[in-house]
Amino acid sequence: MKHGGSLADELLRAPRRLSEAFRRLFAPGMWSIGRIIGEALLSLVLGLLALTLEDTGADAPRTIAVAVAVALLCPLRRVLPTPVLLLTAVGGIVLPGLLALVPVAAWSAGRRIARHGRATLAFAAAYVLSVAASVIQDLPHLLISSLIFSALLMLSLIVVPGLISRYSSQRRALVEALRDYSAQLLREREMVAGQARLRERQRIAQDMHDSLGHQLALISVHTGALEVDSELTGRQREAVGVLREASVTAMRELREVVGLLRDGTQDPGPPEEAGPAAGVVDGIEDLARSSRAAGTRVELRRAGEPRPLSPAADHAAYRVAQEGLTNAHKHAPGAPIELALHYDADSLVVEVVNGPPPAGAGRAAVSGGQGLTGLGERTRLIGGMVHAGPTAEGGFRLAGVLPYAPAGADAPAGAPAPEPTTFVDRADDLRRQRRTGSHGDSDPVIEGHALHKELAEAVNRNGRRGGWALGCGLTALIVVGGLVFGGIKLFQHAERSMIDPKEYDEVTVGQSERAVRDRLPDGKSFLTQGLDKGAPPKPAGTDCLSLMSTADAKDSAHDIVYRFCFKGGRLVEKKTFEVKS
Repeated sequence: MKHGGSLADELLRAPRRLSEAFRRLFAPGMWSIGRIIGEALLSLVLGLLALTLEDTGADAPRTIAVAVAVALLCPLRRVLPTPVLLLTAVGGIVLPGLLALVPVAAWSAGRRIARHGRATLAFAAAYVLSVAASVIQDLPHLLISSLIFSALLMLSLIVVPGLISRYSSQRRALVEALRDYSAQLLREREMVAGQARLRERQRIAQDMHDSLGHQLALISVHTGALEVDSELTGRQREAVGVLREASVTAMRELREVVGLLRDGTQDPGPPEEAGPAAGVVDGIEDLARSSRAAGTRVELRRAGEPRPLSPAADHAAYRVAQEGLTNAHKHAPGAPIELALHYDADSLVVEVVNGPPPAGAGRAAVSGGQGLTGLGERTRLIGGMVHAGPTAEGGFRLAGVLPYAPAGADAPAGAPAPEPTTFVDRADDLRRQRRTGSHGDSDPVIEGHALHKELAEAVNRNGRRGGWALGCGLTALIVVGGLVFGGIKLFQHAERSMIDPKEYDEVTVGQSERAVRDRLPDGKSFLTQGLDKGAPPKPAGTDCLSLMSTADAKDSAHDIVYRFCFKGGRLVEKKTFEVKS
């Protein structure tokens, strides 16, 4: 009862599954223009091939019906791969035209049947049923040669296309999975590198806060106390005030840098305090005023109509002016300085030019050489650029080109802001970092095309499975090739050694030897060896040709043999007898 119920359930589900398959066949996204054209051409070609495989002279309506059925079943294989394969494989024994669709149906079934067990069962059933149908059709005159031919034919039409299709589809799926896995590994590596960088930033920020902050606080306290000392002259008090203001500004900027390092974000611009936050022009004017108070001649020039800058670009402009003035004080003390702000059409150009140091000036201070490098990186992050180099007069020029804020910067909240003008690539420079090998070659820290350890293990693991599948497929192909080659050779030998009873009856004694040998096989085959054992004696002086009959003997242990004996250029005897097989 249990088995009967399950079979009844399967029968009840069959119409529903069929209707679902037809719904999938006519689903909106199922057929693109290219697929429709390709499927129509394939159906047409297979229909014409079915016409050639059918016997058109015997029954023309049946031949046309088979060709139409092949054309209609061709697109149906996409949603019903197993039924179409079984129908064409078994029906092709009775209607040869259906065999035109068998390799295509097997290829499609190899790709579309998901589970390995179902695929194996479907192909085994198609192969066994088709060979069984061929055997039943040839009864009661079944020959071993025809059985071998049917088995090899269905093996090449069903199993070989299915194996190749299944292997290629699985390999394609494996490659796509490995690509996704590689991309995931790269993303994880970037995340790990980013976390490590943030931790290092936090460590540096903590060190800066603990060491530099303490020292700057001491400088600020001592200069504040020294400024109110009654013994200082006005000139000295003014210089101490400049020092105190510089230490306060340094402490404010140190807090800003520490916060930037701890947050791990790009420069958010100046804080809402005094200094550069009041605007690039006011901040640079303060820098020029401080330099003049220290005894240096500084000329500030402006050109063009001022335009708004993004906070990061505004702060970078302040840093360019600050770095230019600092370098001028360090390397050319006492030299005049020209500080210019040029508001061009698409960018603000901040330029600091100092003349050569005057004769008798003090020795230039020692520089770490990191200021211009950091300044270039700061401007690059906002899409600008920095140029630094000597002038023809022997001085030095530092210029920064900084893009304006986007035109839609005042858009309402939530609206997408347009991209600002950029002059260089602002992308994160993580992949630009290089490590130099032993031969001077440089490779990215994170190589996009490298196989990491996990990916290599996955490739090796799946590669072994794919190797077994490929080995099995190649072995099957070799076996099939050998069987096909052996079958062809067997048929060639059968053609040389076997004739039909009708051909035997058409030959008459007295015909010329040449005429008889021209219409009969030459008998040069291993199948004719031993046919004379147990045969009736030959007529004296004759040359005989022994051939096997395509008809079966009454006793399966014997074979029917036809013997033709020639003498004097004529057929003098033809005889039928049986020998043990």
